[in-house]
Parts: sequence; C-alpha cells; structure tokens
Amino acid sequence: MTALQPEPHLALIVEDDPEVRALAAVLLDETELEVLEVESAEAALQCLQERGGEVAMMFADVRLPGEMDGVQLARATCKLWPTIRIVLTSGDPVVQADDLPDCVTFMPKPWRGLDVLVQAEKAINDPQPPVT
Repeated sequence: MTALQPEPHLALIVEDDPEVRALAAVLLDETELEVLEVESAEAALQCLQERGGEVAMMFADVRLPGEMDGVQLARATCKLWPTIRIVLTSGDPVVQADDLPDCVTFMPKPWRGLDVLVQAEKAINDPQPPVT
C-alpha cells in the first residue's frame, strides 16, 4: 500500500458501558491492533471520517446513546468503509442476527473473549472484500 492508504491496524470499540468497553479494549490490546474507544455511533462516525482507512475492525453494541444505534452505524460503515470487519453485540434477546446487514458478524452478550480475539484475527489476516 502507498503512504496515502495506510494498512488497516485499528480496532474501533463502540460501547456506552465503560466496563464492557474496557474489557473489550483489554482483549483487543492483546492483538496487533491499536484500540480506539468511543461511546456513541456519532463519535464512531467522526473517528471513521478521520481514520476510516486505518480501521480493520469495529466492535459495537447494538444499543447506543444518541440518534443512531449500532445497526444504523453498521449499515453506514458497510457502505462507506466496506473493508472493515464489523462485529455487533447485544444482550437484548429481541435482536436477531437475521435482521442485521450481511456484512455484520453478530455476537450475543455475554460474549466470550476468545470469540472477540478470533474476529480480531480475521480482521487482521482476512479483511472483508469490498462489496461489488
């Protein structure tokens, strides 16, 4: 890649619960990804606008404060940054994986640390192909 397109090396965590966000950050710190943490979809979009080409993985909760929820954030991210691996998580039994965009991996809460690490590994070694 050229200097204009840096290798994706960031994990963006979008979670409003500080304890859950910190747990995900500790896990992802064990990978080669640099971790960025935000608590809303709007903050995530701001981060993506600034550094979207560097993001390999977005790990986001479905329920977020603000105007957008995690599903809306995932849809926007799929369109604008199609190579980012998106993992949505929720403890809400109403949320069904079938209702989510095709580009999303769904992980119910409570998630297992190993499952998060597997997704990070996929983000690093097997990025999402751009949607054609």
